[in-house]
Amino acid sequence: MTSPKQNPTGAKFRPLSVDKIKVGGFFGPRMDTISTVTARTLFERCIEAWMLDQVDPELPNPGLVIPFQHSNTVTTQMFWDSDFGKSIETAAYALNHKPDAELEALVDDVIDAYGRLQQDDGYLNSWYIRIEPGQRWTNLRDRHELYNAGHLIEGAVAYFHATGKRKFLDIMCRYADHIGQVFGPGDNQLKGYPGHPELELALVKLGRVTGEQRYLDLAKYFVDQRGQQPNYFEEEAKRRNEKEGGFHFGTLEYCQAHKPVREQDKVVGHAVRAAYLYAGMADVATEFGDDTLTKPLETLWSHLVDRNLYIHGGFGPSAQNEGLTFDYDLPNATAYAETCAAVALVFWASRMLGRGPDGRFADIMEQALYNNALAGLSLDGTKFFYDNPLESLGDHHRWTWHRCPCCPPNISRLVASIGSYFYGVSENEIAVHLYNASRAEIALADGPVTLEQITDYPNDGAIMIKVEADQPRHFTLSLRIPGWAKSASVTVNGETITAEPQAGYIRIDRCWQGGDKVALVLDLSPRRVFAYPKVSVDQGRTALMCGPFVYCLEEVDNGADLNSVILPDDAPLTAAPSGELGGIIRLSAPALRETAQNDTLYQAMPPRRRETDLTAIPYHVWDNREPGAMLTWVRREV
Repeated sequence: MTSPKQNPTGAKFRPLSVDKIKVGGFFGPRMDTISTVTARTLFERCIEAWMLDQVDPELPNPGLVIPFQHSNTVTTQMFWDSDFGKSIETAAYALNHKPDAELEALVDDVIDAYGRLQQDDGYLNSWYIRIEPGQRWTNLRDRHELYNAGHLIEGAVAYFHATGKRKFLDIMCRYADHIGQVFGPGDNQLKGYPGHPELELALVKLGRVTGEQRYLDLAKYFVDQRGQQPNYFEEEAKRRNEKEGGFHFGTLEYCQAHKPVREQDKVVGHAVRAAYLYAGMADVATEFGDDTLTKPLETLWSHLVDRNLYIHGGFGPSAQNEGLTFDYDLPNATAYAETCAAVALVFWASRMLGRGPDGRFADIMEQALYNNALAGLSLDGTKFFYDNPLESLGDHHRWTWHRCPCCPPNISRLVASIGSYFYGVSENEIAVHLYNASRAEIALADGPVTLEQITDYPNDGAIMIKVEADQPRHFTLSLRIPGWAKSASVTVNGETITAEPQAGYIRIDRCWQGGDKVALVLDLSPRRVFAYPKVSVDQGRTALMCGPFVYCLEEVDNGADLNSVILPDDAPLTAAPSGELGGIIRLSAPALRETAQNDTLYQAMPPRRRETDLTAIPYHVWDNREPGAMLTWVRREV
């Protein structure tokens, strides 16, 4: 894949922190629900699952609550710190959106417990302090020790941004400093790295918020060290007297440690680990201007989106390894497509935009966000999808909790912080990646400006951006033109902009005045999408989209036996607003339905066909009404 050269000036495009943007529009009600329901629900369910008992040394030690699995190597109880970290992060964003003294007090209590737990040298991991003491840093490959640290750091950074409180940030700086003493290139340091990548992203955030270069350097070390020879995970396993390849998944491809990152050219293994790693690589490429990471990142991106990405922005078809199998293996009914993987893809895509605006990455960020990721949270904010198939017979539903509850706080923290994904900001350019009603305060080299988006996108293609500034400011405003848009028009103060998009963005370089208005209109006509022929399960079928949304059929609208519905290629698609499911846009079309001639299994006569009406809803809101079957890829008639 090629595109116009990104960012020839070497500028760094960074996201806004959540305290600099107020969000309404499409995401506003979702954020309201997280603030009033989900954030508290996450803490209540974590505490009910004994997590606080493991963290707080003033409470009785719960011991082993969840049995070991994977050949007695792992229990998901080892990951509990990550669940608390993501829940704290979610609560921070919720508090930024809607202050809540009781929720803040609840978070402070958990932070106080972590403060009591922290060791004198800064080490902080509830499993290895209270359940398995004396074993720290003995199994980085499997036991998520550094992964847990990453999520706690991200929670601390978010809580500082939202509340201004430094206690948790200081706690996690001490832990990060300890990790920096233990790991590194020195003679007395361990040469390891996270088995489950994530800490890399957190260290970049920590470096940005504190201004401390050592945290960025540590993130780069972990990226650079991964997969180097001698392989740390193999050497570590020998020290545990573990036979070669004697772990559950048997191959280091599972955790992307089979090669140094600059030699990796295929997305392999566990989907979430993969996308977190690539996101960390992209962050390091941005912060250090490291062009040696550009080619592998581009190659990995192409391998995913050209051969292994579901239409709803999910990836990883296999439940066995929660990840990749082989190219074009995209089954629908058995698709795993973990919610966390779609969230991680949003992270990766957003960080690929750190070197400059490029529609390839922003389009996929939007696709994963509005479909696979957003489906992971019910409209009432209390139930969650772990896996996200594209077809169901009616037996797949959201659940309230899970013995590995990684997805609930992950999708919650993404939605609650969604404003930070709208823009990428360099010294003299603002790139608008996502459109949503909002108000953002942005600091540029030429001075501060405020941008207000007025829009009902993605239900409407009209977007108005108002510029507020106390004096003229010179900068470039880059507007993304989605690849799916059949047409787009841009005006500034009523004057048409005729520039062609560069890498998917129209760039407007001018001296902006307070009161300037930019109007963007995108064509949101519904459309059909067809799969590459090597995706055999989708041959002879079509998927429906409108704007960024993938649509699906539900039994409640179309009756049972959804595979008996046939959509002619020439049938017109009609989009219309609905009062249901938060005000979605429905699609409808004249269609056909097949019925058998009789009840015998095999018949001499073809099925009868009758006319019917097809109704489709956005995929992300399915399973929010009466339970029933669901279908994304619909049979075609040419």
